[in-house]
Amino acid sequence: MKVLVTGVAGFIGYHLAERLLADGFEVYGIDNLSEYYEVSLKKDRLAQLQSQPGFTFQYLDLSDRTGMAQLFQEQTFDYVVNLAAQAGVRYSLQNPWSYIDGNVTGFVNLLEGCRQQSIQHLVFASSSSVYGANTKVPFAVSDRTDFPVSLYAATKKANELIAHTYSHLYQIPMTGLRFFTVYGPWGRPDMAYFKFAKAILAGQAIEVYNYGKMQRDFTYIDDIIEGVVRTLHQPPQTTLAEAPDGERLNSNALFRVYNIGNHNPVELMTFIQLIEKALGKEARLDLRPMQPGEVVATYADVADLTRDIEFTPSTPIEEGIQHFIDWYQEYYRP
Repeated sequence: MKVLVTGVAGFIGYHLAERLLADGFEVYGIDNLSEYYEVSLKKDRLAQLQSQPGFTFQYLDLSDRTGMAQLFQEQTFDYVVNLAAQAGVRYSLQNPWSYIDGNVTGFVNLLEGCRQQSIQHLVFASSSSVYGANTKVPFAVSDRTDFPVSLYAATKKANELIAHTYSHLYQIPMTGLRFFTVYGPWGRPDMAYFKFAKAILAGQAIEVYNYGKMQRDFTYIDDIIEGVVRTLHQPPQTTLAEAPDGERLNSNALFRVYNIGNHNPVELMTFIQLIEKALGKEARLDLRPMQPGEVVATYADVADLTRDIEFTPSTPIEEGIQHFIDWYQEYYRP
C-alpha cells in the first residue's frame, strides 16, 4: 500500500511517516520546507526518513497547481494524509495570504488530484481552533463552528466544508481530524512548550499570555499518531452528522469529522511547572494579557473517536514532557 503524506517534514508528518514505514507501507512524502520555522529541523527530520527503505521525498508546494497535477499523473496512491498547512494563530495576523495559499488553494489542488484516482481514504488535519470562542466544554463535534476567531481557524473550517463537498460529489471517503495541542520530540519551535524550554535554559523570561489563566488539551505525539493510523484504516461508509439540537442528520457523502485530543486539559502554569521540573531549572515569568485570535481553553470530547476506532490516549503529561525535554537537550546539546 502506498500513502501520500503531505507536510512530511513537519512535526506530525514526520512521526506519521516513521510509523507507516514501520508498519510496512510505502510512503511518498511532499513538503515545501517553509521558512515559517527553522528549516534545519525539517531537514533533520527528513534525514531520519530518507535513510529508511520505502520512503520517497519530493519537494513540492501544495499551492503549485501544475506540480500537484503532475504528481497525481505520475504517482498512484492508495491513501492520502494531508498534514501540510500554514500553521500558527498569531502569524496569520502578519501574513494572511500564506494561509489562503497553503491551507485553501493548496487543499483544493490536493482534492483535485485525489478525484482523479481511486483513493481509498483521505485523512486531513483540521484543528480545535474551529471552535473559536466556544465556552462550552468539552468541545464536541456537534458544537457550532461558525465563529472562528483567527484566519487560521477559518481556513481549517473551510477545509472541512470543501472536503465534504468533494466527498459528496466524487464519493471519496474522507475524515477530518480536529487536532488539539500536540507536543513531543521533534516538535515545532513556534509552539509554547518549545519556546518555554528554550527560554528557561537560556535564563530568559517566558511570555505567558492571559496571565497564565489558560487551559490546553495537550496530547502526546505517539497517541496522536496511533489515532491517525487507526482512522486511516477505517474509512467512513456513511455520514452521520449530529445537529446541535441532537437530531441525527444524514448525508450521502462518505465523510466524518472527529476530535483527536487527550480529553484532559491542563492549566498552563501546571504545564510550565512540569517543564521546570524536567529541566531542573526555574522559569522567569513575563505575564501578559490575552492575544488576538487566542482562546482561553481547549478541551476535546473524543467519545466518537473512542467508540469508532477505540482511541484512548495513554501518555501521562509528566511522561510526555520528560520525553520532549530529553530529546530537546540531546538535539540542541552544546
